[in-house]
Amino acid sequence: MNRYLVFIYLLMCSTPFFAQSNLRESNFHLGVELQTKYVWRGVEQMEDESAPVVFPQLSYQYKGLTGYVFGGYAINGKFSEVDLGLSYNYKWLTIGLTDYYYPTTNTSEDKYFNFKNRDTAHCFEGYVNIEPENIPAYLLLSTFFAGDDKKPGENEEESGEQAYSTYAEIGGHYDFLGGHQLGLAVGATFNKSYYNAYAHNFSICNVELKYTYNLMIKDFSLPLSMAYIINPVYEKSHVNLTVSFEL
Repeated sequence: MNRYLVFIYLLMCSTPFFAQSNLRESNFHLGVELQTKYVWRGVEQMEDESAPVVFPQLSYQYKGLTGYVFGGYAINGKFSEVDLGLSYNYKWLTIGLTDYYYPTTNTSEDKYFNFKNRDTAHCFEGYVNIEPENIPAYLLLSTFFAGDDKKPGENEEESGEQAYSTYAEIGGHYDFLGGHQLGLAVGATFNKSYYNAYAHNFSICNVELKYTYNLMIKDFSLPLSMAYIINPVYEKSHVNLTVSFEL
């Protein structure tokens, strides 16, 4: 565990340098996030040989339009992820598309440019996020509409049927004492989907209680958060620390 603590320390020490280099406004935004455990929508992404994961990201924003590239890399080399996304925001409504891709970490047999729905390793998601301007709450609705989200079956033909994994999450937060935030989110899936191992219909798969503190370093804010996560479907719980900053 010592190398993980050293990494967090170096990350925190480097933030004043990045903060000072951001001298003018830009449509480009750089960010990096470190999570001690990769849990996404209540589902643990590294069940074997779990390790902290670093998420670099680059986005470009123009008015309400945002395009981004997002990566995920476990520090033990056992996991990698490359995502592309495009979204549009108008007041309280955001709609978007995301391409999720998970390269192998121990072979060179990836086929990134294979977009055939039958055997692609990409997974394509459409989503809508509703966030009222004067209410600290949101509602997220998403569906995997194409790609590597297939129902399991006894033969190849059955396993090739699209699952259309659907996820909904409602959440809110409470800000207090200037820089402190307490949030609660509940997520569920409505069909036999990725979120419940394609074994159930409606099921709650994510209950997350998160505390966030914005650590101020000069004029730079460094959000630190601790989340307690329960997944009723898998009967699992997780505690996850996240350190993030953005330019």
